[in-house]
Amino acid sequence: MRLRTLSVAGVTAFGLTLSPLGTLAAHADPVVPRHAVVVCQTASFYANYDSANGPRGLKRVLTYGNKIGHTPGAHPVYNGWAASFDFGPNDWGYLRIECIGGYDSW
Repeated sequence: MRLRTLSVAGVTAFGLTLSPLGTLAAHADPVVPRHAVVVCQTASFYANYDSANGPRGLKRVLTYGNKIGHTPGAHPVYNGWAASFDFGPNDWGYLRIECIGGYDSW
């Protein structure tokens, strides 16, 4: 029986990123986000999410009906904060999962 080993380059080819301690870092899968809209009156949109301290780096406040993207099961959700794509300026960030709705409505 032959054993195979994966190099770091082989692992990153599958979309996994290793941290210095060898643990896998969280990331959004390379999946095109499903079209959705903001269903809250306003929703804070943050640049990042830190599991110890919560959302970080407020980018802007999105309003009801803004076109966004999130694919349930493919894009991470941490403590209710969902990795999402804002189709307006075309960037990623985090907003509350309960503020995402209207999937495939546009």
